[in-house]
Amino acid sequence: MTRARTERLLVERVDRGDDGWTRGRRPDDLIVEEPMTVQLDGTVVTTTMRTPGHDYELAAGFCFTDGLLAGAPVHGIRYCADGSAVDSQFNVVTVETGGVAPTPTPRLGTTSSSCGWCGSDQLTELADRLDPLPPYEPFPLDVLASVTDRVIDDQSLFARTGSVHAAAAFDRTGTPVVIREDVGRHNAVDKVIGSLLLDRPSRVPADDLGLFVSGRASIEMVQKAWSAGFHTLVAVSAPTSLAVRAARRAGLVLAGFVRPDGFNVYSAPTEADGRNLGS
Repeated sequence: MTRARTERLLVERVDRGDDGWTRGRRPDDLIVEEPMTVQLDGTVVTTTMRTPGHDYELAAGFCFTDGLLAGAPVHGIRYCADGSAVDSQFNVVTVETGGVAPTPTPRLGTTSSSCGWCGSDQLTELADRLDPLPPYEPFPLDVLASVTDRVIDDQSLFARTGSVHAAAAFDRTGTPVVIREDVGRHNAVDKVIGSLLLDRPSRVPADDLGLFVSGRASIEMVQKAWSAGFHTLVAVSAPTSLAVRAARRAGLVLAGFVRPDGFNVYSAPTEADGRNLGS
């Protein structure tokens, strides 16, 4: 179910002109941020602040990238668990595997729209859970450089509000396959992965696709890319040092500051300096 993701308010606009400051009132679209509780087979696993819309994808993507499904197929997703979706204001989503998935351990507290991991201990846990990515053919450099501009053209929520992040899965030509926007960077990624998982299950692991993120490449971005089988992660901004360590451990191409005229390569399949990238 898709709901309105922006709210229009009347705001005061202040501009400097040749004759000094002018003031006036005008409507402005603001992004909506609401809490969403995710349950797996009836057990609450997290509450995250998100932009309403593509909620089923977000819930499925979160459960998948956090390793909660443990290979179990998703049999169904619905709002609420034992009551009316209207009563919960469509802010509770239940992912169902028929009890096949292991009983999850709930997260304590609320996941903010930008938080993720706590430190290097989780890197060890992630490496224990996931195998290094198998060998693959690198994306051409021209394709990686083109992705940012291609995604910007389809960031409709950002164009209206200027306050959301975007994530996209793109193919070997650089064409976006799925684009999702959300107030949270990790939510946008989970929505992309959830879309692939629910609508195109044969695309997961996504070993024939790359993953784009509009912000920095933090450790949770690498975690999610690695979990979903992406071999390449490109970001508009820089990665963190822990993200680079995780990408190198995974064998994941990690590029930052991606622009049409160039980018930095922080991790490549076998060489950190990018010599084994495509040409």
